[in-house]
Amino acid sequence: MSAAWSLDDVDLVRLDLLASRLALILKPGDVIALSGPLGAGKTTLARAIVTRLGDEEEVPSPTFALMQRYETPRLTLTHCDFYRLEPGEIDQLGLDDELREGAVMIEWPERAERWLPADRLDIAMDETAEPNLRRIVLTGHGDWEARLLRLKALTIFLDETPYAEAPARYLLGDASTRSYARLVLPDRTAILMNSPPQPDGPPIRDGKPYSALVHLAENVTPFVAIAHALTACGLSAPMIYAFDLDRGFLILEDLGDLVFGSEVAKGRPLGELYGPAMEALLVLAENPPPKSLAVEGHAPYQLPRYDADAMLTEASLLIDWLWPALHGKEIPAKSREEFTALWRPLLEQAAESDLGWVLRDYHSPNLIWLPDREGARRVGILDFQDALLGPLAYDLVSLLQDARLDVPEALEAELLARYCADRGAQSQHFSSDQFVSLYATLGAQRNSKILGIFARLAKRDGKRGYLAHIPRVTRYLERDLAHPALSKLRAWYARELPKAQDLPPLTL
Repeated sequence: MSAAWSLDDVDLVRLDLLASRLALILKPGDVIALSGPLGAGKTTLARAIVTRLGDEEEVPSPTFALMQRYETPRLTLTHCDFYRLEPGEIDQLGLDDELREGAVMIEWPERAERWLPADRLDIAMDETAEPNLRRIVLTGHGDWEARLLRLKALTIFLDETPYAEAPARYLLGDASTRSYARLVLPDRTAILMNSPPQPDGPPIRDGKPYSALVHLAENVTPFVAIAHALTACGLSAPMIYAFDLDRGFLILEDLGDLVFGSEVAKGRPLGELYGPAMEALLVLAENPPPKSLAVEGHAPYQLPRYDADAMLTEASLLIDWLWPALHGKEIPAKSREEFTALWRPLLEQAAESDLGWVLRDYHSPNLIWLPDREGARRVGILDFQDALLGPLAYDLVSLLQDARLDVPEALEAELLARYCADRGAQSQHFSSDQFVSLYATLGAQRNSKILGIFARLAKRDGKRGYLAHIPRVTRYLERDLAHPALSKLRAWYARELPKAQDLPPLTL
């Protein structure tokens, strides 16, 4: 299968824009075949792609060396020019090795036709009557078919916005399939979110996929609705400049690069960041979500309920993924049944307690420091499309038991006490004791979920870097299970899982 996309009257500016957008989607294993007569602009496009991948050095033509390798911040890219390739030389170049390590871009690909893989992007360039304009035809073969159609849709979307002429710079994303880029114009920047509607995936229980069972967003509509609602509360969610709900494209306010995690790594004290982040949660506690959230030009959106079944499905990721990784076999049915029986009454009670906003991933990778703003607005909030109506304690746990960095127990206790004091001043019906118990329950639930997710990311998706966080999350889990209300659950975990200091190396 293949898909084609033709571009007429392409000048150097449009060629660079195309290069910047191609650079966003390149990944290891990709092959781009650049064809056309001498002077058509193949090397110009190749150089632009290398530059847009982040290589700032001069990009020479590889004609005489045949191959030039670039170690860019994104990936390794091998640029080949086979104009002088002799018959039989193709087998000596080690292209298969280059492809295993990165992407390969080939000029004069017809001289390596017997090597070219079925999955590739062909780019044919030709001169026109105007000396500075080119006609370009892109053809996606195999898995490039859908990717090329997505790139075409993205270009059409951008061309209808004020950022049509903005080159795109890749930004590191999260564990999801969403991708991000910074759109850069001389006087302003914005963030492009590319979030294709997600398929439901295979059913895992009651005929429903995991995303439906735990109420994950499967398109960008929730993000748009929730962003507007958070801004209306006086918080710093990104403003939305343009969106295409059907295709999953958004242009967002650029809140900068001062991500909490990187700021802590540079030496900024946790308390300086986490205090205002806790204050933002107090603002949310004072401003419960409305019954429906407005979406300009579309039907309103309603937050799903964070029900006990969703919480239990999430917590069960621990026995679905981490337990087997630790024991080398599936968990016995009896242990699974006991796990479910212990958790269900706790989660049924939690699901009805102290309800409000649950942003769900309120932690250091999704929080931006905005020092020029005041109060709770100093905290930029990202990644909230999976928000729910549920127990307010959940987001405080997400913050104070951050899965990506160590939050000292003393700081956690201090901010938890401050939160409870301020909530008590807001309402005479607030009980600190009940909230702390709920906090421990949701902490144990969330950390069980995260342990399962990190094990799944490592085993299923090959993202082994997440394994480094498992000891930290296990320590948080032990901290939560120490609460008297969780004594029976604590006994199950003590029997079935090793303590943090006794965790064996995982070989997923």
